[in-house]
Amino acid sequence: MDHPQDNPETVRRRPADASIELARVAVAERDLTDLLTHEDIDRAQDRWKVATARVEGKRVMPFGGLRVLWLLVGPGILVFLGENDAPSMLSYAATGSRFGVGFFVPFIVLTFLMGFIVQEMTVRLGAVAHRGHAELIFDRFGPFWGFFTMADLVLGNFLTLVTEFIGVRAGLSFFGIPPSVAIGGTLIVVAAAITTGRYWTWERITMGLAIFNVLFVPAALLAHPAWAQVGHALLHWTPLPQGSKSDILFLILADIGATVTPWMLFFQQSTVVDKGLQPRDLSAGRLDTLLGALLASVFAIAAVLATVPLFHHGIRAGEFQAAQFAQALEPWIGHAGSALFALGIFEAGIVAAIAISTSSAYAFGEVLHTGHSLNRPLREAWPFYSILLGSACLAAGLVLIPNAPLEFIILMVNVIAVLAMPPALTLLLLLVNDDEVMGNYANGRWANVAGVAVTVLLVCAGLGYGLATVFPRLLGG
Repeated sequence: MDHPQDNPETVRRRPADASIELARVAVAERDLTDLLTHEDIDRAQDRWKVATARVEGKRVMPFGGLRVLWLLVGPGILVFLGENDAPSMLSYAATGSRFGVGFFVPFIVLTFLMGFIVQEMTVRLGAVAHRGHAELIFDRFGPFWGFFTMADLVLGNFLTLVTEFIGVRAGLSFFGIPPSVAIGGTLIVVAAAITTGRYWTWERITMGLAIFNVLFVPAALLAHPAWAQVGHALLHWTPLPQGSKSDILFLILADIGATVTPWMLFFQQSTVVDKGLQPRDLSAGRLDTLLGALLASVFAIAAVLATVPLFHHGIRAGEFQAAQFAQALEPWIGHAGSALFALGIFEAGIVAAIAISTSSAYAFGEVLHTGHSLNRPLREAWPFYSILLGSACLAAGLVLIPNAPLEFIILMVNVIAVLAMPPALTLLLLLVNDDEVMGNYANGRWANVAGVAVTVLLVCAGLGYGLATVFPRLLGG
């Protein structure tokens, strides 16, 4: 008897059956391809590189381990060097020119410690929840708090963007570059960085620009700081300097606002999600954040030290506009030092313009449930890119209005950021203590103690400034 598979009828049907099966597989693959976006594929490729590096790292140390770290760092370094923006660096410059080395040098170190505490919670939240900050707030606290934080973010980000372009104009005006050319060129750089269609490329371009924050270090060295005085200030925290309590508290708030602001929460959490970090990457995420805080604190103190000669020679910087900070420093740190300082302000503005506009676009995309990844091409996520470029263009346009009071605007933006931070920190603390969101990665006792301490300090600083402003005689202002 013929074997079933040798039956002529079966043989005749076999090609047809195979075609049907192949067609079914093709349909399934096509459906799967339709579900996968450009974003998914790019992120999977990045994760594959990390997984491969981890396997190699077990055999070849420390090279493999360093490669894993190189692949995972980015959001933490960017968020802190992005926060060392034009208004922040000019706030530090105003601090050095008004009060020299003393109370404010160790205070700036403290603000970066506060920043690390806050951003560690943010990176943990992003890696565990896999959702952006704005999306989580809407999901867990409802529309009221969602729209409240969005309004806070949009206003703060836009005002800060304006000051970034003021910084760009200020830095390049030292070299005689017209404002329209400086602003237009910056917009071109912002557009080029964000339209690569690849998160990895955007991150590395922005990090390459951000590392030029180091320009403040040689500018500080050319000021020949008294290192013994700097060391004494760091080891023995001196009391508040003499002067108006209102002015001193204003600078305290400005320096806190130069380190801890609401946009940082939204930015780092969204970049952690876009990068695809997982809970197993948290050690690298914390190291990335710590490295960013350390680098930014060194560059911030350098900006203070670079302008201390103005303090020693009694030159007040309160009315400085455009490139006058760098010009005022030229007799004391030379043309090269002044040029480095001006380039540092330009770099700080351009990096922050990229980071802050991206932060706004991420938040809008999360809330509107549209594509909001730098791994998506322009045609797939045009609302995301439209918000990003639109906010930058609008802020840039306002900066071209002449006679803007540079230093007051810059310091006031940082003060507003501090006053807006306690509600944002409260929501962050609630999220990282939400067991449904965080599971085993929720805040422990000491993380909560540190987070609450930062929040209380910010509230006290805001209240102190308010009292010094309303009742200056009561506080001896």
